[in-house]
Amino acid sequence: MTYIVGMVSQKGGVGKSTLARMMAREFVDGGLTTKIADLDTQQQTCTNWAGRRAESGINPEIQVQSFASVKSALEEASRFDALILDGKPNASEQTIEIAQAADLVVIPTGQTVDDLHPGVVLAHSLRKKGVAPDKIAFAMFKTTGSERENAAARDYIAQAGYMVLNGEVSVSTAYGSASDIGKAITETSFRSLNDRASKLAQSVIDKMAELQERRVA
Repeated sequence: MTYIVGMVSQKGGVGKSTLARMMAREFVDGGLTTKIADLDTQQQTCTNWAGRRAESGINPEIQVQSFASVKSALEEASRFDALILDGKPNASEQTIEIAQAADLVVIPTGQTVDDLHPGVVLAHSLRKKGVAPDKIAFAMFKTTGSERENAAARDYIAQAGYMVLNGEVSVSTAYGSASDIGKAITETSFRSLNDRASKLAQSVIDKMAELQERRVA
């Protein structure tokens, strides 16, 4: 059985591709054959990152391929234990296709209403298209370290009827520096940052396992 994870967002720059790369690295590190399907054929953020990773000789190797459609990406699913669909921002039809195909849909968001509101609107639109709310999860990105702001953001999402994954990715130049050389955000030079990101990755894995158990039951 292949785990399919969809990374979607209503706006760019909230951490969607960063999250896709982190999860691919953690899946592979855990022994799962994994591929990222880069569905943003213009930006190709994950594809370019994989090239930098290969040039830097960083292990484990992460397989990334650019696809023009969700349908063509899904044809690869049976060859891998996990397939991560990294969609375009603001791509309504593609986003719906990803959400309907995925076992888990992750929406990254920042702490401000400018980020939270579009994310919740997107989640609502997916529900209207038949996506079950329990397979939609939010991931906190670009957090400030303020417990008050973090709690308020998490409450905003909970009030809207959605779950927020444990862990968070704070604002840090170390994450950007790691990405520049092809590393995931769990591979920085700072253990505390890696641990924080790893907690988020583990929360995604736990949620995937929970949904799979429900399906089998």
